[in-house]
Amino acid sequence: MKHAITWVGSRSTPALFAAVHLLAPNAAIRGSAHPQPAGPVGFILHTNYHGWSNSILVSNGRVEAVIVPAIGRVMQFRFAGEEDGPFWENRALDGRKPDPESKEWGNFGGDKTWPAQQADWSRITPRAWPPPVAFDSLPVESKEDGFVVKLISAVDPHYGIRAYREIQLDLDRPVMTITTTYEKVSGQPLQVGVWVITQLKDPLAAFASLPDFERFREGYNRQSDELPSHFKIEDGLLSLTRDPKVSHKIGTDAGALFWVGPQAVLRIDSPRKIFGDYPDDGCSAEIYTNPDPLAYVELEMLGPLHKMVAGDKITRASSYTLLRRMEVDPDLEVRRWLSR
Repeated sequence: MKHAITWVGSRSTPALFAAVHLLAPNAAIRGSAHPQPAGPVGFILHTNYHGWSNSILVSNGRVEAVIVPAIGRVMQFRFAGEEDGPFWENRALDGRKPDPESKEWGNFGGDKTWPAQQADWSRITPRAWPPPVAFDSLPVESKEDGFVVKLISAVDPHYGIRAYREIQLDLDRPVMTITTTYEKVSGQPLQVGVWVITQLKDPLAAFASLPDFERFREGYNRQSDELPSHFKIEDGLLSLTRDPKVSHKIGTDAGALFWVGPQAVLRIDSPRKIFGDYPDDGCSAEIYTNPDPLAYVELEMLGPLHKMVAGDKITRASSYTLLRRMEVDPDLEVRRWLSR
């Protein structure tokens, strides 16, 4: 029997998910009559996602990721069979192609990688903004290796770096791991770090779990004129909310960030290394809040800086865990999961 192919985000997605449970409890579905093993209820589908053809939906039966090579982003991470998730997506740009020549940033949303640190962009590239073209505004090549989706960028003309991203779901947990690798292919030696930016919907609150030994005297590195709304640090937990009128940014030495929405919690882990020179005066994790009308926040993870010469590679992994809300208070929710 051939399994149905559905459009990601359509009303038929839950029906397909139910069909997977009934028809292939131990098989991977790839839109063909030849399922391949990939763990419990795991499958991969090639589809059109909001106007982007050749997009990829990966599911493990608990959570699913939507990957859009046309814009080089992981656009959504959600509970399996649901139509929406915590990642922010700019519906005004649905189906658009990225434009490397544009002076305006193509703010599509989702999860992406840029080279750290941002202060170096104007020195290495012809512009301080938008971000370097091969990292942000060119399509990427996609490959599949079993249950792993690999994205491969072009070589950036100014950095001489190619970015690789491997997206994989755990077989039996609501966890996605994205491993980002920079390969220096050409050009002069450069000091670079891996920077991963995840854009998320306006949360009830965002959190950073601070280490016992804090590198910053006040527990944070201020990166905007004013501190974010409802900013506080209490018992090792930094929290804030989005201000609809003004943008804010804060840096920390955290290895775990949290987004808390009305129904779900997203945890992003990328443990800080003990040694290494980190960007932005030593930050390994940052939170940015955007004002209206684009209501989103960014949870950002940064790796240490490395002087790269041709042939060098650096790698940074982030894990994303999606959980159902259990507590009424967002603060208690995060502390509950930190204690486990």
